[in-house]
Amino acid sequence: MNSVKISWHKCSPLKILSLGIMILGIGCLSWALFNLWMPSDYFVDAIGGSNTTPTSLDAELNKLSIDGVAKKEVDKILYSVYPAEGDNIGSLTIPALNRKLTIYEGTENKELKKGVGHFIKSVLPGENDNCVLSGHRDTVFRQLGNLKIGDLLIVETSAGKFTYEINGTRIVHADDKTVIVPLDHAVLTMTTCYPFNYIGPAPDRYIVSANLVKSE
Repeated sequence: MNSVKISWHKCSPLKILSLGIMILGIGCLSWALFNLWMPSDYFVDAIGGSNTTPTSLDAELNKLSIDGVAKKEVDKILYSVYPAEGDNIGSLTIPALNRKLTIYEGTENKELKKGVGHFIKSVLPGENDNCVLSGHRDTVFRQLGNLKIGDLLIVETSAGKFTYEINGTRIVHADDKTVIVPLDHAVLTMTTCYPFNYIGPAPDRYIVSANLVKSE
C-alpha cells in the first residue's frame, strides 16, 4: 500500500495559511473550554475542599448566628428565674376597659379559669419578641372587641412595668399558627375565641397586637 505524503513545497501559500488558522482556532477553543471547567473546582476548594457540602456550610453559618443571638440575649435578661406553670406572673391593666387582670403561666383550663394565661412557648412580658396572652371570650376578654388602635395595655411583672400600644386587630382561624410566630421586636399579642357570642367551641380567634412603647 502506498502511503500518502504531504509535499509542503507543492502546497500553495493560501492552503498553508488556512491550515495555520484552523490549528490556531482549535487551540483557542481548547483553552476557552479549559478555563470554563477550572473555576468550578476552584469554588469547591474555596469553601472548604471537596468534602464540604452545602449542609455543613449552612450549619456553620447557623451556629454563628445562634451564638450571636445568644450573646445579645444574655445582655438583656429580664427574668433570672422562669416561672413554673400555674404561677402568678403579674397583671394586665386595660385602661380603655377599666380592667386589671391577673396573668398566670400557662394556657390550660386551670389557668384560664382564674385569669389571663401566658403561652409558655412565647417570651415573657417586656422581652424582645412575641409575648402571647390568652383568655376566655366570656370572662376576662369578653370586651376585647371594644379596643381600638392606639389604646394602651400595661403589664406589670417582677421585671418591671411595660406599656404596649395597640397597633392592630384581626380575626384568624383557630388553627392559624401565625399568631405565635417569633418577631424581631417586643410585641404583646392577645388572643381569644371568636365570635364572642358563639355557642360552643368557636371556629375563629380574635387577635389584638400591640408594640412595646415604654419600659419602667
